[in-house]
Formats: sequence, C-alpha cells, structure tokens
Amino acid sequence: MHTRRRLAFLLVLAGAAVAAFLLLRGDDPPSYSPLEIEGDPYAYESGREDEFERRAAAGHSHVVYAKSPGGVLATARRVAAFRDDIEQAADDSGIDPDLIEGMVLLESAGRPDARASDDLEGAVGLTQILAETGTNLLDMQVDVRASERLTRRLANARGPREADRIRAKRRRVDERFDPRKALAATGRYLKLAKDEFGREDLAVVSYHMGIGNLQQVLGAYGDDDASYAQLFFDTAPNRHPRAYRLLTGLGDDSKTYLWRVLASHEVMRLYREDRAKLERLAELHTGADSGELVLHPPDRTETFQTPEDVDAAYNDGELRPFPNEPARYGLRPAAEGGLRPEAFALAVYIGQGVRKVSGTNASLTVTRTVRPGDDIHASGFAFDIRRRYRSGAQAEAFQYMLDRLQALNLIAWTRDTDAIHVTASREGGNLPN
Repeated sequence: MHTRRRLAFLLVLAGAAVAAFLLLRGDDPPSYSPLEIEGDPYAYESGREDEFERRAAAGHSHVVYAKSPGGVLATARRVAAFRDDIEQAADDSGIDPDLIEGMVLLESAGRPDARASDDLEGAVGLTQILAETGTNLLDMQVDVRASERLTRRLANARGPREADRIRAKRRRVDERFDPRKALAATGRYLKLAKDEFGREDLAVVSYHMGIGNLQQVLGAYGDDDASYAQLFFDTAPNRHPRAYRLLTGLGDDSKTYLWRVLASHEVMRLYREDRAKLERLAELHTGADSGELVLHPPDRTETFQTPEDVDAAYNDGELRPFPNEPARYGLRPAAEGGLRPEAFALAVYIGQGVRKVSGTNASLTVTRTVRPGDDIHASGFAFDIRRRYRSGAQAEAFQYMLDRLQALNLIAWTRDTDAIHVTASREGGNLPN
C-alpha cells in the first residue's frame, strides 16, 4: 500500500455504499477486440480469464526476478518464513493466501524493515502500509515521531543485541514494522475491499490503486461486473477511452499490480515445487534488460552467425524479407532486412494495430531486423522501431500495443533514446495472415 492513492480510499470508503460486484456469467462469453481484427486469437473473452491472467503474470514477471534484493531465490526464502501469519491473514480476509504471499514478495521482498523512503509517513514494513492508512483505517498503533527516533538509533546501534532491542521497541510504537500485525492489517484492508467490490482480484488491485481510483475506472468502463482481466484487456485509446486514460494516468504501475502479484505468486509456487526451474528462470531474467532470453533461451534458439547464414535462411524460408509496403503493414523499413515469420507477423500486428487504435494512416519505422552475431537480433526474432512519431495519437497507440502484447506474453521490450527494442515470441504464427 505504497502510494498516496490510499487517501482516496479513505475518502471514498467513509461515504460509499456500492453494491457488491458479481462474477461474469454466460454460456456464450462475448469477445472484445479493441483492434477489430477478424480472427484475432488474442481478443479478450470472458471464458478465458485464467489464460489471460497466466499470460499477464508471465509477461510482467521480469521485474520480479530482476529487482528482487539478493536474487529471487533469497527473496522467496524470506517470504516463505511468514507463511503461517500469511495464512492467518488469509483466513481473516477471505483472500487466497497465495495471493497475499505474492503481495508480500512484491511489496517488501520479505523484509519486515523495508521502507519506501526515509520519511516514515510513507510506506513501510512487510506489506508497505502508509502511516495515515494504518492509523485511520486499519486500527494500528503508529507513532511516526517515536518510530523515526528509534530508526535513527537503530542506524547507530552497537552490535546485534542492541539492534534487536531497538527493533522490538520500534515494533511496539509502530506496528507496521511488526510482521504479524502488518499482515493482519493487510488482511483487514483486503476484507474491506472485497466487501466493497465483491471480487478477490479487484480487492488486490485496490491495495495499490486505492478503492476510490478503482471505482472511477470501473464507472468510466461502464460495467460493474467486470473482472480486472476484462477491464485491463478491453480498454484502449479507441475503446472505453476514459477508463483507459484513467488507468494509464495513475503513473505508478497500479494498472499492472495484479499481474506482478500473480507473477510473484508463481515464484513462490516454483520455490516450493520446482526450484530448478526457478533457478533457470532467474538466470535468464537477469541475463538481459527484458524477458527476451526467457522467450528465446540461448541454448534452445538457433542464431545466424554470418551473412551467409542469413542468406541461406532466406532461401530456406526461415527468414522472411521485410517488404517496403507501409500502406499495407503500417511499417516502413529503414533498410533491407527480414525476420522469422512469427516475428514478422507480430510486427505487422503492431503496425496495423497502431493504425486502427490511433485512427491515423501514419506508419512506424523499423530500423533494425535480423543481424548476424551474438545478440538477440541474430535470432531473427528481434526488431527495433524508431521513437519518432507523427502525432500524439500514434505514440499513445504504439505504447498501448506494447503494453497489451507484453501483458499477453507475446513480446519483451525495452526503450532507449532512439528506439524501442522488441523481441517477439514464437506465438506470432497463430496470427491471421
């Protein structure tokens, strides 16, 4: 609970009386495609909730692996130590303990002393609770001045015993630093939020976004029965635009919070059930600035080492030349080149999608495709798109496409000064030609 948006939660909760939200039902679930592409296999469908959630968790897992203090295995080990208290909080709140465990990993990496900043009015503790939220909503003892004084003393403690005594005093004056009480308070928050929304997924989303903000987004979307997967995947600059801009306007990763919680939940599952796979994923995630190596592990991905290899791949159909047909594809190559057919299909999906969503005919410029050597471009699955746009609408639509395809676990991408580096998965072959 580490954003100022908790204040909106307090204001809304005090006077709100919103009916409980219901699960989506129906024998013939509707399809939603902001791109309006006929036969789009990635259009949202309410009957595919679990699939969309799994994809989104995988697509947003890189940050969990790359930013876990001491590595993801050490983080999982710390979090696992609090499982009993997590299960108690889950019993009290009616929320899946695995979700709460994922929240602990994401919020603090299992560190009871974690602080978002030096200002203890901000978010601290195992579940990152704001001082005002703790005292005004969650019935916690939080004396910020005393906590700050003890924190300064802790920094100058003479040895482990004195440090332990100071920590014990701080837990008494600031219960956010007490893991058991912090988890119990988080359970109370989630129960309030679940009572308000009637859904577990929305309760988790509100922990970061705040109930007030989430209610505004749902109101703009116009469907109080929507799951978060529907809300996320069915909003776009050209479809439910007000809801989309409310989500993206939060500017603090609130819109992807649930996906990162689910990614953290998967980390903990692997820690218990398949540690070898977890170690392998950690190696791949930390080996690049995006999840590109997870999509294409080096030991399982053929690369083109020489220009002769590239020429042979064109002749064999392993690579597809990138045509200069911007009117058809929405993409203009800056130089000759090509991609694996699956990557080409996803590149075209982006180019055409940007046109449909933005309502413009402007094309994106592809500056780099296959390149022999040792980096990801040698696989034929990577391409770069110039960061030069004809309009704000085109830039917004391109960002939407990147976010959507990452959440579908179809691409990994990074940004530098001049270009967006995109690595396409092998799933592009599922797209209509």
